[in-house]
Amino acid sequence: MVKFVEKELLTIQQEIREMWTLVHQQLSDAYASVLSADMGLATKVVSREKRVNAFELKIDSDIEDFIALYNPVAVDLRFALAMLKINNNLERIGDYAKSIARFVIRMELQPLDPELVERLQLPKMYETVLAMLDTTHEALNNRDIAQAKSVFETDETLDTLNQQAIDTLADYATHHPDAIRLCLELTSMFRKLERAGDHINNLAEETVFYIDAEVLKHRRAQRPEPEAE
Repeated sequence: MVKFVEKELLTIQQEIREMWTLVHQQLSDAYASVLSADMGLATKVVSREKRVNAFELKIDSDIEDFIALYNPVAVDLRFALAMLKINNNLERIGDYAKSIARFVIRMELQPLDPELVERLQLPKMYETVLAMLDTTHEALNNRDIAQAKSVFETDETLDTLNQQAIDTLADYATHHPDAIRLCLELTSMFRKLERAGDHINNLAEETVFYIDAEVLKHRRAQRPEPEAE
């Protein structure tokens, strides 16, 4: 029985790694499609979302089967429950990547004004999100609680960048009335990145729960649940 349990745990662990890699690729490609106004790449991101959704359902099913068949306890149960929530949060991050890619397609986006990109600090916003995702993944693989918790402070950077971007876009729209729709779409994109950061926080919280049984769900001030896109 022990060998079967270990085998199932390793399978779930590998599936989560693959899901994490897939979602990271979705975010990275969505970013590239915005910077380069690459409609083809954006279309690939949207198409690949079906794979993300299908993989989420498979992982959910595998975890539910594991719990039902083996009735795990202690750390194995915490692992299963944490991976279930991690899987769901990864899927939501994938949704944001798809939405950003759809923005490129919907707008038939042209290359953005380099000065605007610099003022918005778009590269810093995106690189911070991707770095948070990488850090949390490493924390899970290394079972490193301190590394997982380090993500929480980084999330505050996203909040600041998001607010600064909103202010910058409002000012830009005032001086470029023909770009109002673009500014609204970019505001929505920054909001999605900020919400992706919230879901990465959830990944870190579940990582800590799995490793040390510490519940951090309500450690932060209450925030509204991100709306469905």
